[in-house]
Amino acid sequence: MSDEVLTIKEVAVLLKLAEKTVYSMAQKGELPAFKVRGQWRIRRTDFDEWMEEQARHAREGEEGER
Repeated sequence: MSDEVLTIKEVAVLLKLAEKTVYSMAQKGELPAFKVRGQWRIRRTDFDEWMEEQARHAREGEEGER
């Protein structure tokens, strides 16, 4: 199991989003993020699980439209 921890900047690059957008998502609880001394961090394993969940919801939405 990887214990890698990502920064907002790293997550923004992975999601191809602006850092401000990812920061806002973290603040709103839309990402599985936590703060360390006032700075947002995301465990890589939590991020990967979140990505899978997002993809699953997208697939389910597409199936419902058919």
